[in-house]
Amino acid sequence: QVQPVESGGGLVQAGGSLRLSCAASGRTFPNAIMAWFRQAPGNEREFVAAIGWYGRSTSYADSVRGRFTISRDNAKNTVYLQMNSLKPEDTAVYYCAADWTMTIIRTTPGDFRYWGQGTQVTVSS
Repeated sequence: QVQPVESGGGLVQAGGSLRLSCAASGRTFPNAIMAWFRQAPGNEREFVAAIGWYGRSTSYADSVRGRFTISRDNAKNTVYLQMNSLKPEDTAVYYCAADWTMTIIRTTPGDFRYWGQGTQVTVSS
């Protein structure tokens, strides 16, 4: 059973930075498409960023493009989300997701089979 585990959330002031990490084991990690989603209170879970096999492709939500960077270290079975220039509207629980069946990056929650428990990111104004 695969269980992604997130870390790195916290409280930061607007304009600051955080780096989230997600470790996933139990399957051949380089073959997984990995993604980050987020969910704010009262909102649906929304796509943030995704990275394809071996990091060859990436995709970002328009709201974070240019501020967030997704990357992966296959030797450590870990995917990262570097978040810069954070805004109060980035406040949410951030979830790591993994899937081994997709051949291209997809951006809806239902496309991903494995999910972490989430880590809280709070950006104060």
